[in-house]
Amino acid sequence: MPTTRISPELEMHYVVDDYTDPWREAETILMLHGNTESGAVWFGWVPHLARRFRVVRPDMRGFGASTPMARDYPWTIEGLIDDYLVLLKQLGIARVHLVGAKLGGTIARCFAARCPEIVRTLTVVGTPPPRRDLSARVTAWTEEFEKLGVEHWARRTMTGRLGSRLPPEGVEWWIRMMGRTAVSTQIGYITRILTTDITAVLPRIVCPTLVITTEGSSLGSVAETRAWQEKMPNSELLVLPGDSFHVAASDPDRCAQATLDFILRSSPSPG
Repeated sequence: MPTTRISPELEMHYVVDDYTDPWREAETILMLHGNTESGAVWFGWVPHLARRFRVVRPDMRGFGASTPMARDYPWTIEGLIDDYLVLLKQLGIARVHLVGAKLGGTIARCFAARCPEIVRTLTVVGTPPPRRDLSARVTAWTEEFEKLGVEHWARRTMTGRLGSRLPPEGVEWWIRMMGRTAVSTQIGYITRILTTDITAVLPRIVCPTLVITTEGSSLGSVAETRAWQEKMPNSELLVLPGDSFHVAASDPDRCAQATLDFILRSSPSPG
């Protein structure tokens, strides 16, 4: 299980999937998962991407097999980007195609704005709008985490997340995977990251950008999603049929193929 020391308090777990021709120099796709997840959630995407690109799937600080964070850890999006920059440096990777889902897409948007020299293309999938007023929910969720744990919250809030087409056993897998998140990580993360307003970041994202959503996403209507997507000057919107907001999980094959096609036509030197 590959891990690397990112900082004194963080041992980061990551996976590299690389089935590219060994005589070619492959470009890299860095995949950022969402809240209460890990790099393992990209399992449906890897077969589509890893034949043409080196795919790096880290577990975000605090999540998956990476070190859990204390409740008072001072979370910031900039700090999370710093973690990924350290990982890329340690792996000897200078540039990436960046893919983010859910809150991973929020972090990815900030990453692309901050590091245009690193991010070749950006794809955000089922990701929230740049600003949400969730302070009341965060307070209630914190109490729920403390009393009943993360799995209880995941099960209670699953409606809409994965849509109506995923089979019950698939829904249960997601609930149990999310439920393994440490309560201390989750409380600190949602208190600081979930409510961060990144509206000002959008016009600074200059790389080719693909936004993927569904017709019935509860994160926002197609019109609402298009309104913030169009603030990124070199972006396009793909709307898939369905009613999930976590479309990266509910429709991995469609999303991965669309992402692959987008990267290949947007990057001047595809892997």
